[in-house]
Amino acid sequence: MLTFNTQKKITTKFAKPLLIAGLLTLGLTACNDNDNDVPPPVDPPIETPMEYSYSVTLSNLTYAQPLSPAAVLLHGDAKMWQVGQAASVALEKLAEGGDNADFIALENNLATAMAEGPTLPGTSVTVNITTMDPAASYLTVATMLVNTNDAFAGLTGVDISTLTLNQEKSWRLNVYDSGTEQNNEAAGTIPGPADGGVGYDSTRDDIDLVGYHSGVVSKDDGLPSSVLTQAHRFDNPAVKLTITRTK
Repeated sequence: MLTFNTQKKITTKFAKPLLIAGLLTLGLTACNDNDNDVPPPVDPPIETPMEYSYSVTLSNLTYAQPLSPAAVLLHGDAKMWQVGQAASVALEKLAEGGDNADFIALENNLATAMAEGPTLPGTSVTVNITTMDPAASYLTVATMLVNTNDAFAGLTGVDISTLTLNQEKSWRLNVYDSGTEQNNEAAGTIPGPADGGVGYDSTRDDIDLVGYHSGVVSKDDGLPSSVLTQAHRFDNPAVKLTITRTK
């Protein structure tokens, strides 16, 4: 028969392992509970790209100077021409012949659009352009006065990033000379209806610097060899441009 003292020793002998095992089990259970409380990872929300849309309206303020199909470009911070610097070939083609294909295809352009046809004197044309690229926040517009050698109107590198929805901004545009063809107004050199002559010619026979145009002289005002008349003269500004953010 076991005595009280013997039973106490046996109980004490097995109590410590049982206590340790119980603590371990409790710890594991607590760990499992903590794991269950960790929320599953959440994927970040997918941002829908914003669409930016603009309506660009050109009004021809001249009496007898049709405007070539206007090129409308959205791009990063850059200018497509600068007064006192040589014109690019793409600008030369637009200014001498009204051909905007190369101008629209410039690699820096992020969005492009063009008018469907010429803008006749006293009329307006509207071109819509859309982009989803937030970097396309600078505007360039260019058009040729086709009854000239190499005159064009436009603006370039204008920051439109601050335009709010339905806000509009307007400019009255002076006329530039691309400086790539002499303003001799001679027969065969004017691509517009006043002559129907040659447009772009790769030979540059003028000062080869973009500047402000001095205007048409015409045969009525002292240039006998000119095919132009007083009707083809123009005053500055020659074009009004308005842009409205529509989306």
